[in-house]
Amino acid sequence: MEHLDAIIIGMGPGGETVASRLLEAGRRVAVIERELVGGECAYYACVPTKVLLRPPEAREEAAGAAGLSRPDLDWPRLREYRDQMIRHLDDTKQVQGYEDQGALVFKGEARFVGRDPWRVAVGDTELTAEHVVVATGSEAVRPPIDGLDSLDASRVWTNREATTLTEIPRSALVIGGSAVGVELGQFLSRMGAAVTIVQRGPRLVDREEPRLCELISDQFARDGVSVHLGTQVASVARDGDGVLATLDNGDRLHVEVVVLASGRRPRTDALGLGAVGVETERAGLPVDGRCRVEPGLWAIGDATGVSMFTHVAKYQGRVAADNILGAGRTADYTAVPRVIFSQPEIAGVGLTSRQAAEQGIDTVTAEADLPGSLARPWTYATDPRGTLGLVADRGRGVLVGAWAFGPLASEWIHTAALAIRAELPVATLLDSIPQFPTFNEAYLIALEKLDM
Repeated sequence: MEHLDAIIIGMGPGGETVASRLLEAGRRVAVIERELVGGECAYYACVPTKVLLRPPEAREEAAGAAGLSRPDLDWPRLREYRDQMIRHLDDTKQVQGYEDQGALVFKGEARFVGRDPWRVAVGDTELTAEHVVVATGSEAVRPPIDGLDSLDASRVWTNREATTLTEIPRSALVIGGSAVGVELGQFLSRMGAAVTIVQRGPRLVDREEPRLCELISDQFARDGVSVHLGTQVASVARDGDGVLATLDNGDRLHVEVVVLASGRRPRTDALGLGAVGVETERAGLPVDGRCRVEPGLWAIGDATGVSMFTHVAKYQGRVAADNILGAGRTADYTAVPRVIFSQPEIAGVGLTSRQAAEQGIDTVTAEADLPGSLARPWTYATDPRGTLGLVADRGRGVLVGAWAFGPLASEWIHTAALAIRAELPVATLLDSIPQFPTFNEAYLIALEKLDM
């Protein structure tokens, strides 16, 4: 049995952030990963989706730029580059890199077998440590659809199968209309598949402003994506070499694959925490503001169920590592950016207008149409589209939310994120001097429309 300063269970972006900080500080660290060092994001989610989405996006942008024609898509070359970016699902270099830094690296399932100090087993090895960080991530939810479990695995995709696909299907049914469903649906459509999205709720991206649903729905109509709102898949069955899906409104769809994009849940069940007296919740490990579950036990990323984004996992990793190292730090989730890398991009931060009103905030909103207000959209495309919306607290004179739909919105939403986080007065923002011509100028247009 080896005693260490810290054990990190799960080596996705959050776990890697903790490991790097503790190793740089000279701590004795063991890391445990049951699959690939780098985690879901690096191999099956963030990285491959953005690689796959970029060429269809660039093709559409080229077609909309003055003097250019739409280029051809080369799927074999794109697939090859995707495989390169996900390291051919091989983490050998990552393992070696951590070993070179002095970490003990274990591949396998971790389970808690004791406490005071914490004891963790992986295979036949037991480790003890003053601190254990749980960063086990999440897994795709399989909705309770009649017949789903009887389908051949090649016909039912989660994000993993969708982002590592080798051939583009002729048709696809995407179940779920949030970020994963929107991104994968648009990618498959632009690669030539006939795509249908079924969303249980009344809107796509229904956790964002309703206007964003209108805008992305309009884009899907342009792309030829069929969208069923307020609808669920009642059953699925094998249909020759494909799938027959029956919706709860009676519609029947014949598709080649079913893509599950109906959410994710924290992956903590197999850790054996209950056996050592740690209470767990289905929604994730409960943590305090320091990312601590109990003294010496920490949790970060999707395992906590708090804002399940890679950038939040990395942020929580910084918070937890700093607290382990003795620098008191508290997490603040006031202004976490939320981006869907569709084309155009969708971004949001802070509160929606409804959320602000529900909190009793004297809410005032404004919206700016980018092509109608700025030069930059017209230098970017010949038929530009884009919108920026702001949500402000009239009483305090600050922004509490923002949303955007337009090119590179993932980049310029951070102006609002910083303003909300730092509680910059609207008057200060109005006195800023954005570069001309940029999309960031839209903030001045929208800010001037706020009835403060």
